[in-house]
Amino acid sequence: MPELPEVETVRRGLAPAMEGRRVELAQVNRADLRWPFPDRMAERLTGRKVIALRRRSKYILAELSGGETLLIHLGMSGRMLVSGAQLGTFVHDHPAPQKHDHVVLDMEGGARVTFNDPRRFGAMDLIDTAQLDAHWLLSGIGPEPLGNGFSEAYLAHRLKGRATPIKAALLDQRVVAGLGNIYVCEALHRARISPRRKAGNISAARAGALVPVIRAVLEEAIVAGGSSLRDYRQSDGDLGYFQHSFRVYGREGQPCVTPGCDGTVTRIVQSGRSTFYCPRCQR
Repeated sequence: MPELPEVETVRRGLAPAMEGRRVELAQVNRADLRWPFPDRMAERLTGRKVIALRRRSKYILAELSGGETLLIHLGMSGRMLVSGAQLGTFVHDHPAPQKHDHVVLDMEGGARVTFNDPRRFGAMDLIDTAQLDAHWLLSGIGPEPLGNGFSEAYLAHRLKGRATPIKAALLDQRVVAGLGNIYVCEALHRARISPRRKAGNISAARAGALVPVIRAVLEEAIVAGGSSLRDYRQSDGDLGYFQHSFRVYGREGQPCVTPGCDGTVTRIVQSGRSTFYCPRCQR
């Protein structure tokens, strides 16, 4: 599932084609994805102007004229692809319709935004903008890791007394928004903290030191266009490239890249998910 860097990369790719532009025609080609689409979704989108395109956790939020916001979740295999508009130095022509093109937005200016999702685990919803924070998918989410609310003092406070492993604590969206398996593994390796260590046993100083490490990992991944492991593509169809910079994720049995460490990357399973780390330098 795309994590924060992938979703942010998609948002940035969509912005030139959508922000400040009107949806000239919306087509909804099925009744549902992971959940049913809202009533009259195509009618409610058509004619609306996209005032702003934001991201909250792993959700893209398109604020519309008329007082509603379109929430987009990519799910396991969802892609938001732009055609008919210049993206960087290229203009991609409109492709032939595909089987899994579930929502198509023809934008003012000639761009087309297509939501393609073969596995149909993605989602879209239309929400009263004034009630956005109370929506069941958004309420209770913690601060953005790249925002001011995610501070050294905040993280140390939220980890204090927690008996869960630090990896599980960082994956808890109530603690911090948008972090997923890949980037938590990478951040913990850089911080030399074992994913097995109980969150409450990490000193306030070490917990605080995690904050800039997490930010650095996310920012580097965004610059690289995210990580493409299976289905993820940027909005112009290109792959992300951060997977080539992984230090531990997916590197089971390979040497640790920490200078001076002679350890080997190990894979364990925590809460049904693969965790990659170096037992030698992560304590």
